[in-house]
Amino acid sequence: MSFRADTGRTRFVFDDLKTLLAKATPARSGDRLAGVAADSDEERVAARFALADVPLVHFLSDTVIPYEDDEVTRLIVDTHDETAFEPLRSLTVGSFRDWLLSDTATSEVLARVAPSITPEMAAAVSKLMRNQDLIAVAKKCSVVTRFRNTIGLPGRLAVRLQPNHPTDDEKGIVASILDGLMYGCGDAVIGINPATDSPAQTEKLLHILGEIIDRHHIPTQSCVLAHVTTTLDVIRAGAPVDLVFQSIAGTQAANDSFGVTLTILKEAQDAALSLKRGTLGNNVMYFETGQGSALSAEAHHGCDQQTIEARAYAIARAFDPLLTNTVVGFIGPEYLYDGKEILRAGLEDHFCGKLLGVPMGCDVCYTNHADADQDDMDTLLTALGVAGCNFIMGVPGTDDIMLNYQSTSFHDALYLRSVLNLRPAPEFEDWLSAMNILDDTGRIRPRLEAGSGAAALVAPGSLS
Repeated sequence: MSFRADTGRTRFVFDDLKTLLAKATPARSGDRLAGVAADSDEERVAARFALADVPLVHFLSDTVIPYEDDEVTRLIVDTHDETAFEPLRSLTVGSFRDWLLSDTATSEVLARVAPSITPEMAAAVSKLMRNQDLIAVAKKCSVVTRFRNTIGLPGRLAVRLQPNHPTDDEKGIVASILDGLMYGCGDAVIGINPATDSPAQTEKLLHILGEIIDRHHIPTQSCVLAHVTTTLDVIRAGAPVDLVFQSIAGTQAANDSFGVTLTILKEAQDAALSLKRGTLGNNVMYFETGQGSALSAEAHHGCDQQTIEARAYAIARAFDPLLTNTVVGFIGPEYLYDGKEILRAGLEDHFCGKLLGVPMGCDVCYTNHADADQDDMDTLLTALGVAGCNFIMGVPGTDDIMLNYQSTSFHDALYLRSVLNLRPAPEFEDWLSAMNILDDTGRIRPRLEAGSGAAALVAPGSLS
């Protein structure tokens, strides 16, 4: 089915839905690289006019990747909730935008319809939205998850403490963890990207994290971000696995390039659930995504990268994760060229994930060869805080010395919590107070007090 729009000067024809979605997308380098972007601003505007008139029900029969060719498409179609879709059935993409921005679309209503919204619907409506629209709607979407604490409550902001080290040096990792805890970070997860993806190294790192958490009764969870099959191996060996990590993408072919299938993810989820390590809940999965991953694997099927990214959230939704994180600027300027494109992509990803009912965080980041700097990241960080982002990254000094990219620091988390009056996860906040890391006003103490729990954390030999 083709789609048409007339700007008064030019008549545009878009051959199919995936072409229409691509042409309506805000400009970004990845779509230009793939050859799917609009050729002009006039064509982009025309595509948005045409997209606004597409009924939402059209997305249920017109898949951007054929059902028989792709297991992600099959997941999207087979899990669609027809009952929850009833309030939206008569809407077009344009009227869906108006409804989302209306007072009728409350947090409770959005939660009820979330299972009926397909990734392509979410991607489509995002293309008609300004940045402030993406923020306003995402702010209304509340997705709460639990393992050893509660993440995603209104007025809260969690932080993944990311103590990566280029050689997985134990002392370096522990020092970074202590640093982060002193700044009130680590409630989302204490998560290490291992320098070596092997069962032996993964198990070693898990035991280091487990000892710290258990010895000091920290109400948080650990994760070593090894490949899902490596994590399955160490679960079978009896390692203390809290969360199972995996990078995911929006097409079967892209996930094949990651060495992962929906069947493997289900096996890993079942294995983690069998350990029964959560004290408050059983959200045991941690996913990371990023615009451009399918294109970099030549597995995008001619679709724009933002629509493919939204499809990854359908996978996340199916596995009830504790955390899902768009690593927005990590893949590089070939896909998001500069600070403006990274800002837009971060807001889109957060909006689409939350609209689908996924607990979204964001690694507010960029690579050193992108046309971006930390001021750009401050803008995205602040916008995501206003939008109700569940969690961000906490990296020593913003500079991940193992993955070699720029992210957000422990200080950035303090900034965002301070200016927006956000607090840590409640159970973690209580622990910070009990350790005298927080003062009576809920702020981080400028120095340790002799004899306090925090002083015991950093006593010589206490963690080694």
